[in-house]
Amino acid sequence: MLILTRKIGESFLIGDDIEIVLTELNKGSARIGIKAPRSFPIYRKEIYEKILKENKKASNAMLDNKSFNSLNDLLSKQLGG
Repeated sequence: MLILTRKIGESFLIGDDIEIVLTELNKGSARIGIKAPRSFPIYRKEIYEKILKENKKASNAMLDNKSFNSLNDLLSKQLGG
């Protein structure tokens, strides 16, 4: 992990397109600004983790539906439907 010291108004770059700016300091927190292309998604970590969890749930549900449909097709063929 890279740890940097910045004063209010100072920034650092990630690659050529992303700039992180320290905008405010309070007791126990820092406010930062992120300048990045609109096409580059930026999420708070806890939100990103929720998105991953929901995507995994949806993926599992799709697999369950696929299994159900395969079984249904097999039974239909067996029963002559």
